[in-house]
Amino acid sequence: MADTYVRERSTKGRKDLSYPAAPEPLTVPVYDNHCHLEITDGVEPLSLREQLDRAGAVGIAGVVQASGDIESSRWAVDAAASDPRVLAAVAIHPNDAPTYQQDGRLDEAIAVIDELAAHPRTRAIGETGLDYFRTDEPGRPAQHESFEAHIALAKKHGIAMQIHDRDAHDDVLETLARVGAPERTVFHCFSGDEAMARTAADAGYWLSFAGNITFKNAQNLRDALHVTPLDRILVETDAPFLTPVPLRGRPNAPYLVPVTMRFMAAELDMDLDELCAQIAANTLAVYGSFD
Repeated sequence: MADTYVRERSTKGRKDLSYPAAPEPLTVPVYDNHCHLEITDGVEPLSLREQLDRAGAVGIAGVVQASGDIESSRWAVDAAASDPRVLAAVAIHPNDAPTYQQDGRLDEAIAVIDELAAHPRTRAIGETGLDYFRTDEPGRPAQHESFEAHIALAKKHGIAMQIHDRDAHDDVLETLARVGAPERTVFHCFSGDEAMARTAADAGYWLSFAGNITFKNAQNLRDALHVTPLDRILVETDAPFLTPVPLRGRPNAPYLVPVTMRFMAAELDMDLDELCAQIAANTLAVYGSFD
């Protein structure tokens, strides 16, 4: 299954669909803790092995393959079972939860996620959470129901949880505080501000930064990075989305993590190798060994 694709990324409004050249390799390897390699992109799509080989050549030791529905969750587990450089995260995406509920299949879908979460290469429930940008008020109760069910699954299986939070910061934090967050909770593609970063870090959550931290209009993310304790920082691509500047708009992939890592190190005025070592240790603390 991992040799095929679940869906294609839209090409609408994008001019350059070629994959960028590989950046200078990192000396100290890190991990891409959130990507979607089941989505094909670019004029010459890369297979799973090609993605992982390119990543390894520039110092990306492994990836966490995230999911959003039953099909992509099964793909993630299959990929993780087939290659030691991959760990799986499985979930029903908050924007898909209302559709599953309307079809009378939300409970059934969560039961499938429960089964997939028991696989030894599944190390996270994700991505789950709340999204008030794409889902209007009528669909939000289904999101809340799904989110709380996923929190319970992460606790049941003793694995991490990756949160999708878009325009729903207060409700996400309230839900976690009310029902109790899993021991290892990650804000995937953190989108809050400095104040939220402080709140999340104080609660013991990890903040994962993606290529959009390099965007000109993302000062809130740079401010958040500065106040996040070093032992709570993770890095991701969210590939094939959020390609970092100056490559924005082109296909993203785990092998481009070094671009974001160098930007973050410069932003923090920190030695790159030191930051890489810390983020690698953080990643393993959240998800466990890739071996």
